This record gives sequence, C-alpha cells and structure tokens, in this order.
Amino acid sequence: MMRHPDGLERIVSAASMTPTSDEQLGREPPLVAEKPRLLIIERDTPESAPIRRRLAESFEVVRARTMARAMVLLREREFAGVYVDSAQLSAVRWAGVLIQADEILDAIADGVAVVDPDLKIIWANPEFSLLADPAVETIGSSFYRALGNPEIIGPFACPFTAATSSRGPVSTALRIDANKYLRVTATPVHDGEGRLTHLIALTRDITDETLQQQKITAIHKAGDELADLTPEELAEMGVEERTDLLKYNIGRHMKDLLGLDYIEIRLLDRTNGRLVPLLTEGMTTQAASRELRANREGNGVTGYVASTGQSYLCPDTTLDPLYLEGAAGARSSLTVPLIYHGTVIGTLNVENAQPNAFDDRDRQFLEIYARNVASALNTLELLQAEKLSTATASVEAISRELALPLDDILNDATTVLDRYAGHDEDIVARLRHLLYRAREIRGLIQKVGSTLAPEPRRNGPLPQLRLAGAGVLVVDADETVRRAAHQMLGRQGATVETARDAHEAIALARQTPYSAAVVDIRLPDLDGYETYRRLREVQPGVPIILMTGFGYDPSHSIVKARQEGLKTVLYKPFRADRLEEAIEGALRPPSPPPVDGESPGPAKVPEVPNHDG
Repeated sequence: MMRHPDGLERIVSAASMTPTSDEQLGREPPLVAEKPRLLIIERDTPESAPIRRRLAESFEVVRARTMARAMVLLREREFAGVYVDSAQLSAVRWAGVLIQADEILDAIADGVAVVDPDLKIIWANPEFSLLADPAVETIGSSFYRALGNPEIIGPFACPFTAATSSRGPVSTALRIDANKYLRVTATPVHDGEGRLTHLIALTRDITDETLQQQKITAIHKAGDELADLTPEELAEMGVEERTDLLKYNIGRHMKDLLGLDYIEIRLLDRTNGRLVPLLTEGMTTQAASRELRANREGNGVTGYVASTGQSYLCPDTTLDPLYLEGAAGARSSLTVPLIYHGTVIGTLNVENAQPNAFDDRDRQFLEIYARNVASALNTLELLQAEKLSTATASVEAISRELALPLDDILNDATTVLDRYAGHDEDIVARLRHLLYRAREIRGLIQKVGSTLAPEPRRNGPLPQLRLAGAGVLVVDADETVRRAAHQMLGRQGATVETARDAHEAIALARQTPYSAAVVDIRLPDLDGYETYRRLREVQPGVPIILMTGFGYDPSHSIVKARQEGLKTVLYKPFRADRLEEAIEGALRPPSPPPVDGESPGPAKVPEVPNHDG
C-alpha cells in the first residue's frame, strides 16, 4: 500500500512490491541511496519471520502489531508501502477507506473517534482532539483516558459495552470537567462474518442544554418548596407568617437561581382590576406605591401583561413607550404573568441596570418559576380558606350545641327573677349576674372563634351582615325551630334568644329589650293573639312576626293581631332567606309621611312570605 502526498493509498502484495524511487515520490534523489520505508502490520507468528527478513533486504522495515499502532505511525511518518498479513487484511481495507474520508470527518462539527474492540482510539478528528485531555496522546490511548476519565452521568454505564451487546447505537452522557457535558453515541461496526472490528464514537457538547435543564429542574424544585409546609408549621404559623415565608423564599430564589436583585410581584384584585403589591425588592418608593390596574394602556408594562396574559421583554427601557420606572436606573426589564388554571392572578417583574440583559431563555425560566409562584399563592389561599372553614365549623358546632342550654338558663333565671323582684335584692342581684354571665358565655364563644379562624384575605370591603346587631326573640315550643333560628339568624349577625312558651317570652321581654320577636301562634300556655298583645304591653315598640303551620289558626289569632297592627306572618316550614327577609323588613324604619300638597301613593299591602310546603 503506497502513500501518496494527498493521503490516497494503493494496495500491493508482498510478492510484487518494489522500492519506490525518489522520482516517483517527486523528491530530489539523495546523495546516498536510502531504503524506502515499509510498514508491516503483522502478528508474531513463525511464518512471518522469513518474510520479514526478505523484506528487510530492500526496505527499512517498521513493524506494527495492532491497527491502532499502525494508524499512529501512518499519521506521523512517511511510508513507501504497507505490508499486511492475511489476518489483518480486512482491517487494513477499512483503514484505507477511513483515511480517504479524512477530510470529510475533519469537517464534522461533532467529535468523532474510532476505537478498536479494546476501546483504544485508532483515529480521531480535530473536534474530538479539542475535547480530549491535552496531556494525553489521543491516538493509541483508551477512549476514557483520552477524555480525562470523565464521570458517567448515564443512562448507560458504558455505551461501548451496551452497543456491542445490542449491536446498535447507544448513547449516554459524560461530564468531562466541572461544567462541561458530552453526549457519546457508540455505534459498532462488524465485518462480513459478523465479528466486531471497531466502534465509532460520536461525541457532542451538550453543556448548554444540560445546564439549562439543571436550572429548570432547580427552579421546579424551588417552586415546589414555596408552599411545602409541614403540619407542625401550618399549626404554628398564621396567615401573615406564611405569606412572609413565601415572600422570603421568592426573594432568595430570585437571587440564588436567577441572579436577580430587582423584583416586583403584584396580585390582581378582580373586583376592581387593581394590581396590589405583594413583594418589592430594589424598586423605588414611588414605583412600589404606584397605583396600577390590569389595562393595556396607561398602566405600564405590568398593566399590559396583567391584561393580556402575555410576557413582555423590554430590551431598552429608554426606548419603550410602555415602560414606567421601577428600579432606579434600570435599562431593561422582563415581566411575566402569574397564571393559575388559565387565569391571570398577578404579575412578576424583574429589572436590570444593563440594556439587553434578558433573552428568550430568561423568559422561559421566569415563566416556569411564575407558574410555581402562582401555584404556591393558590395553595396558601386554600390553606387559609380550609383553616377558616374548619374553625368556623367548629365554632358553629359549639354555638349550636350550647345555644338551647344557655336559653334554658336565661329562661329559668328570668322566671325566678320575675318572682323575686321587689322581695330579695341579694337574690335579684345574683340572678341578674347569672343572666349577664350566661349571655357573656355566648359572646365569648364567638370571640374565641374569631381568634381561631384566620382573617380571610379580601380585596374589597367586608360583606354587610343583614341582621348585624339585631337582638331577636324566637318563641316556639318546637326545639327544632328554636335551634334552627339560632343557626340561621346567627349567621347574619343577629343575637338570638329563644323561649318555649309565652310566659318565658314575656319574662325575657321584661328584662331585655329586643329588636324583633318571632312568635308561634300555638304555644302550650297562651294563644298567638294573647302572646302578641302581652309582648306589646311589655315592649310597645318591638316589631312582632307571627308564625303558623299550614295556615292553621283556629283561634283567629292572626286576624285579631292584624287589627292591632300585625304586619308580617310566616308560614311554616319556611326557608332561611324568608325568615331573614321578614325580620329585615320588620326592622326597616317606616317611610316618612308625604309632604303637604303631595298625593300619597297607593297603599301598600304588607308582604307576607308564601308558604313553602
């Protein structure tokens, strides 16, 4: 095999091989005749020695026992020819093809190396040599040693072994230094008889994509930890403490993971479109207190992003008409929406003192983190709502169970007080104190409940309770009705006390002023009209509502009471809203009389809720 200057070889047999003259090689003939150099690729066998001695008579013989060594010698030195024994002939044919393709392989951007079955490098292109350890001779070294014994990331411990076993390409990742990663794809090559002759290793630098994926993974992990609180922490931390922890973690992640110092998070108040500041780091006082709304125009980049739900990259703040100053001297900004289940709940804005500081990759990172922030905010809201709901349910359960026993204490104490009034002042004083303490217990239950339940975060004003501050007396022999009255009216802010019969109700009315009274017409001691009349005597101004079941009124209590000013009748069973509406209507002040000269409107018939049968 004769080597030409352009790298092309021709195959010759040992019998026909003749020395190549200097003229044939295009060189000036030397003054002293030199033997042409011949590369012999052979194994040490008894048959090879005589042939080698005969060739040495005419050639300067250089021996190579392996193809790896032969490739090294062919690259380093000039040879007039190559002699190969029959055992190595197929490998040499492949080597000739490889050398012919040298220029193509050298132009490939990825590193390419050819290794023998022992993983010794036979050939490598310049790109692979750039990846290799400069202190190690690439050709002839083992593949892993040439790369500085890299750390194998996976998924395969050795791609060459896996490729040999599978008889197909296998890829795995390596780390060759602290921050450089390669993907190695090993492909086995077999001869005509299926024997492995060599493997081709394609190496690609995947540092950028690996570091990006690691950063994304770190961002996801950090986001998962935002609202990851243990049951003990939940029990010990209030709403404000959990919110403060969330803000602290966000600020820390922004600096540690994303290298950002200027941050602003605003939450969207859907009742009025305001963007309420939650977290501001490095922003000016004016920017932090600026009133912004979710609007495309006039509300800066933040308002635009909240309105459209689209991220906004501002390469140069001095040229962007939407930008409003956030951090002092900021020259670029990036704003992304906080989205939860497809709904914008706020915005996340970061800024930098340098122009063009953010690119599309930064946008991707920030959008990923923003989704985690939105999820964490929602989780905290759910935790708050769950704790509020649990505490409220507990308070309601306690109030419901204690309501009637406390009413019994009030009724008994009031009845005794009625009898002792004017006789024993000490007993009267004790009874009054008992009434005070019984009512105080009911108030303490509500007070303790308000401390157990976290104050719900509201964007707008608190809803007005329909019966806030009203004291309502409910008189009915049916315990179910009395218990339901406590539950229904208590939710609307009313203070409810109940009586089982007319005499208990009259005794309570003598001691306590009420805003309204709801009285059943069928009581065990007096009929509805008599109870109505007696209560009006004790408290002349109290609005009284009579109740009846299925319109049953054998004593015509309702007709008689109407003749004396009864305005409203409730038909049992009734819904909670009907009861609330009836009391609310009874508490409403009467319309002022018409001014002289004005014609009064048509007389209005008092509304009587329909029967809910």
